[in-house]
Amino acid sequence: MDRVADDHLVCPSCGRKHPPSERFCATCGMPLVHPPGAADAEPGERREHARKIKPQYSEGRLVKVAYAQNLPEAQLIQGLLLEEGIPSMARRAPGFDVPDFLAAGPRDILVPESGSQAAREALQAPPPD
Repeated sequence: MDRVADDHLVCPSCGRKHPPSERFCATCGMPLVHPPGAADAEPGERREHARKIKPQYSEGRLVKVAYAQNLPEAQLIQGLLLEEGIPSMARRAPGFDVPDFLAAGPRDILVPESGSQAAREALQAPPPD
């Protein structure tokens, strides 16, 4: 894909320009987007996903906030967290690395430390042991 010569990102809320290395607007905290007319500006699933994430929940080390029995359950939990603006990742639980059964096996759900309390409240889960 061709890139626009003036390579920058803009804030969809206030319209301020930012360098491509930035993710969030320094003024209002919104996730940055490519300017209208940019060659790769078609909205995709990953871009829509990133726009839902609240910047205050994306800081710190990853901490475990939930446990899922399998991949579909982990994806459901991640979807619930994303609706609250909390980024997350699913990691296969230790001892269950069976390549023949990729969707099987338990998963730990991890979020950045700044979003851990909000994630536990959203999932109504007690802190892990």
